[in-house]
Amino acid sequence: MLTELYSSALTDLLFEKSDDFIAIYDLTNGRFSRVNQAGVRMLGYASEQALLDDPIRSRSLRNQPLSDEGRDSLIARILALGHHEEEAEIARLDGQTFWGQLMISAFSANGRFYGLVRLTDQGRLHQAERELEHSVRRYEAIFSNATIGIIVCDGHGQIVSANQLADQQFGYETGQLLTRTIEQLVPTGVSRYHEKLRHSFNDNPQVRSMGRNRDLHAQRKDGSVFPVEISLSYFRLEDALYVVAYIIDITFKKEAERQLLDHRDHIERLNADLEQKVADRTHALMNTLEQLEQSKDELSRALAAERELGELKSRFVSMASHEFRTPLTAVLTSATLIEKYPGGDQQDKRQKHIARIRSSVNHLNDILEEFLSVGKLEEGKIEAHPAEVDLGALVTETVADMRELLKPDQQIQTHLPNNQPIWLDPSLLRKTLVNLLSNAVKYSGPGSVVTVRGDFADGQLTLTVQDQGVGIAPDDKEHLFERFFRAKNVTNVAGTGLGLHIVARYVELMGGHVDLQSELNRGTTVTITLPYENHSPD
Repeated sequence: MLTELYSSALTDLLFEKSDDFIAIYDLTNGRFSRVNQAGVRMLGYASEQALLDDPIRSRSLRNQPLSDEGRDSLIARILALGHHEEEAEIARLDGQTFWGQLMISAFSANGRFYGLVRLTDQGRLHQAERELEHSVRRYEAIFSNATIGIIVCDGHGQIVSANQLADQQFGYETGQLLTRTIEQLVPTGVSRYHEKLRHSFNDNPQVRSMGRNRDLHAQRKDGSVFPVEISLSYFRLEDALYVVAYIIDITFKKEAERQLLDHRDHIERLNADLEQKVADRTHALMNTLEQLEQSKDELSRALAAERELGELKSRFVSMASHEFRTPLTAVLTSATLIEKYPGGDQQDKRQKHIARIRSSVNHLNDILEEFLSVGKLEEGKIEAHPAEVDLGALVTETVADMRELLKPDQQIQTHLPNNQPIWLDPSLLRKTLVNLLSNAVKYSGPGSVVTVRGDFADGQLTLTVQDQGVGIAPDDKEHLFERFFRAKNVTNVAGTGLGLHIVARYVELMGGHVDLQSELNRGTTVTITLPYENHSPD
């Protein structure tokens, strides 16, 4: 009797202590005769009997059930082989579907044939695989569409990756650079010297620019050379060193410099002529001198802008090489480790690495979102759109969203005035508060308190976020709102250096201003002051 089979302690352990779907399928009648409670919950039924009474799911778990002929063929195959395994799309009672690993083992009891069915939900694994694929696609899009040439080579100088612009710069067809070494891209006369420099970099890799105080040239496939600016970065995968070269073709820049020198020589010749005619052309000479002064000022401004751009590029290269390398390395490592845990009893180990992949993907998404926000701000695509705001609700919801970022025993306390209707841009205000709270939580330790205070006075909203974190050195404060700038005492904490820059721009769009007070190891207080309306503007 089947009831005798089900009453054993081993059967009870198999059915009721498993987190997977476990069931007995009567191969003679072609329907389930027993389903454990985990399986009932997985398919969304109220009870085992409700599932067994379902005319469709009591015979097949598939979203698209097999035909009678197909089911008979499958049963025959199970009876012949004694075992069957496949991945199938499974339907729940509410119509939702998920992918599951289906395993069936045949057995007989009291002269009848049955199948022991085990179903494992593969949905989270599929989701992790999709997120990993999306992350890789985003990385490839950034790499391939970069407006500078990017070449990656291994420790031996063999090129392992190059983007489209690098192929174009050096005159190669797509993929041809992967058969070359980095020494084949430098002028023939300096290739041996470059090889020594490469070995020196491998011994002490660091993010830096090449060719300080001297001109650099690269060699195309056809042997022609062109002037370049190159910055170097590096990363390690499985203890192997890889070097990243960021290459800018400065042919047009050099031509502009040459023209500038020619222009300067021309001016000097004019000055020599004017000196000989100073007696009768004093007025013309003064006008020329004034023009020269203007040219000098313009050149000074241009040089200052170029230095600022160089510093910004260096910060970006340093930040990107670290912030992209770390999550991508974590994704690659976790994906590799997941493959090593195929067994059903190793789900906890797989889940640990799936969570690590998801965290890395979210981190990359946050970086890309900050880049996009800065780009939209620079292009003037973001504007303030005031609407009625419930400050208390907005702050409460934002704080709730930050809970998962809190460290052990860390708290966020709020002190807000009584609600009154105010008109501000709720989206910009929320994003500003998220950035400030994220910084406060990130740079404060476990058990610390982050305090949010608000006040209304004279048509002004004052919102303060205070933490008990590492603080900021006085000489770093003046640069905190610059793009990609990070204080010296937090370089070991993940970040892009864009958060406070975005906060300042958002507050500016809302017509307010930001004040920051900080002391090393005593914490930081950021205060934003925003004008508001207490009624809808006409």
